Amino acid sequence: MTGASAIHRMPFGAEPDGEGVRFRLWAPNANTITLCLEGPEQTDEQPMPALADGWREAHVAGIGEGARYRFRVDNDLLVPDPASRHQPLDVHGPSEVIDPTAYVWRCTDWRGRPWEDAVIYELHVGAFTPEGTFRAAIDQLPYLAALGVTAIELMPVADFPGAYDWGYDGVSLFAPDATYGRPEDLKAFVDAAHGHGLMVILDVVYNHFGPEGNYLHVYGKRFFNEAKHTPWGAAINFDADGSTIVRRFFIDNALYWLEEFAFDGLRLDAVHAIDDSSDPDILTDIAAAVRERIPAGRHVHLVLENDANEARYLARDARGEPLHYVAQWNDDVHHALHVLMTGEDQGYYLDYADDPVGRLVRCLTEGFAYQNDPSTYRRGETRGEVSAHLPPTAFVAFTQNHDQIGNRAMGERMATIAPSAAVRAGLALLLLAPAPPLLFMGEEWASRRPFQFFCDFGDDLSAAVRDGRRREFAAFPEFADDAALARIPDPTARSTFEASKLDWQERLGTPHSEVLAMTRALLALRAREVVPRLAGTGDHAGRALWMRERSFAVRWRLADGSGLVVTANLGDVAALTPDSQAESGRLLFTTHADLDAEARNSLPPWCVRWHLAVIGAATKREVRS
Repeated sequence: MTGASAIHRMPFGAEPDGEGVRFRLWAPNANTITLCLEGPEQTDEQPMPALADGWREAHVAGIGEGARYRFRVDNDLLVPDPASRHQPLDVHGPSEVIDPTAYVWRCTDWRGRPWEDAVIYELHVGAFTPEGTFRAAIDQLPYLAALGVTAIELMPVADFPGAYDWGYDGVSLFAPDATYGRPEDLKAFVDAAHGHGLMVILDVVYNHFGPEGNYLHVYGKRFFNEAKHTPWGAAINFDADGSTIVRRFFIDNALYWLEEFAFDGLRLDAVHAIDDSSDPDILTDIAAAVRERIPAGRHVHLVLENDANEARYLARDARGEPLHYVAQWNDDVHHALHVLMTGEDQGYYLDYADDPVGRLVRCLTEGFAYQNDPSTYRRGETRGEVSAHLPPTAFVAFTQNHDQIGNRAMGERMATIAPSAAVRAGLALLLLAPAPPLLFMGEEWASRRPFQFFCDFGDDLSAAVRDGRRREFAAFPEFADDAALARIPDPTARSTFEASKLDWQERLGTPHSEVLAMTRALLALRAREVVPRLAGTGDHAGRALWMRERSFAVRWRLADGSGLVVTANLGDVAALTPDSQAESGRLLFTTHADLDAEARNSLPPWCVRWHLAVIGAATKREVRS
């Protein structure tokens, strides 16, 4: 933050100016637009004159923050403002004028944290606490800071239809959902997090609008490109007639969250689903706009989810600084680990079941497992780009996240589908590796609470979602009959949402308290021994020392010249280590501290050992046995 209040000025929406409020709407497909003020103190309608390029504008004197309004299209349909800062009565109701400068920031000297510090904690605001609000989440910030995480990642909060949703059905992209609180409540959460030394990253969705409450197709058809199709219908128009204004809308949205709400970064959801043939494309333009607008000295981090593994978006300059995006969620490392930890090999796990250790080690040493390689799951289609030239900090690693849990039919967490020893080994592997780790809320204590898919659409759409969810899993053997399909939770039922809320009492019992203690110890060790050595760690930092069917050793050359070495056995039988020198150096951590000296060259089942080594010629060999 640079001052006590903050505002991002944009050509859309409603902004108070001291004398009244200026309203602006892009409506190229409307004949007339009328501004309708709604409320007990003032009800009024006035025309919005047409300006160039489809814009409409009106200024109303004598009103300010708290005024509610909608737009009437062609003397008929009432619609909310697509750039509304607050939707107090949900996506179909009136918008509310917000004065962004009214919130006075307390943590005005916050400049963020370097990316090398990142330990990410992903949470869903509605399911994180019993109350499910921004204000209630503030009460858990001391816990998160003590845990050792340094960045909170919020699943999308843009206004969605109904009382509960994952957030990926947002339609009012500038309005924090009123179920969680008002805009000032979200600012208070970010402000308080900064006071605890925590970054806050927001998940944003720029590949589609949700299926209910989006009225842009009525008066702004050029927001969509009917020639391009996505799983959600016509693609957002980033490269055809009218795309200049559409691109500005999304660029402004990114800057809005970073400037007006002081978020420390954005995670762009499923960018592989954005269809944009322009050069530069919208992803490059967003990154450039952020780089241009954010002042020097403030750390802001842009992260991608990109199933296409397009390493070019993660490129670094000569100083090692990201040109566009600092990192990508690495599904490859999750999928390879998932196969090893659970034995599952259906769906996209098929691409990792042939050589899970080999693919995991490639992730640890080079970033992506698939780098322009053919995918069996995709019927031979190649996937990915070469990534070994990138530093390990360009890849966010995890064993769980909202997708990988919630996209399962029953929403089971790893603790219910993998042995407890495997869960601990997975934590030990990822929390000390150079790649920034991500925990999904409750994972730190091996929660068994499910996180299921939930949404709250209108009746007609709810039935379609419910039936579609069950059709999605009908091909799986375990859901081959109607009775089994009927057990899949109804995503539209409030009970499904309630069942997905964290049980905070769970962490106090056995074995959860022991896992929580282990997580805290690992994160303290990471902060003390690993993080100080990450800044400046360059490309080709990782190397496989040896690999076997379920075991391996990997070494990273860190920025200070030391070697961080992990030796792991991710199987349920003991494994011999072919090279004892891989574990030379100072022992940092082991999952099996009770082993005697004679067991040095043997790895028990689900054993992970970490050493900080002096790099020498003996550790530079690569052996595949």
